[in-house]
Parts: sequence; structure tokens; C-alpha cells
Amino acid sequence: MARTILYTYKDEEKELLFSYQQHRNIHEAVAEAEGIDISEYLKMEQQIEAISDTKAVRNYRDNHFRKLGFGKITLKQRENLGVGEKK
Repeated sequence: MARTILYTYKDEEKELLFSYQQHRNIHEAVAEAEGIDISEYLKMEQQIEAISDTKAVRNYRDNHFRKLGFGKITLKQRENLGVGEKK
């Protein structure tokens, strides 16, 4: 099921459809959408994952994407509909 990513790139708010079938995470999806090659970043991320905790990986990722020009990157909240309700 596709979700929507809300993100800011160079002070411009954008939306992007996202599926885990195409990307490992939302950061890979937004980088691809903006035409940014993050292959070197992914190698370094794997090295950090191998020797450190998830907080260190998250800090590295957040700092790297901030340097690339990204601000907020998040999944849009789903609307909870009652039983039998349609959008």
C-alpha cells in the first residue's frame, strides 16, 4: 500500500508517493525524487550500523540529509475511517 511522504527540500514543501516495494526507507525515496545519488552515504550507513546503535545511525542520517538541503521528512498521517465509511 502506498503512503505519502511530506518533506521539505531547499525550503520548498513537497509530497511524494512512497512504497516499501520500491525503497528501503523514506530517505532513499526523497533522494531519488530529487535526483541525488546517495550510494556513498548508504555504504557509510551500513558501516555505522555494524559498529554502533540505532541512535548513532539516526543522527548520522539526519545530519547528512540536512546537509543535502532537506528539512522535515515524514510520512503523512493516515485518516482513520469508521467501519463501512468510504473516503
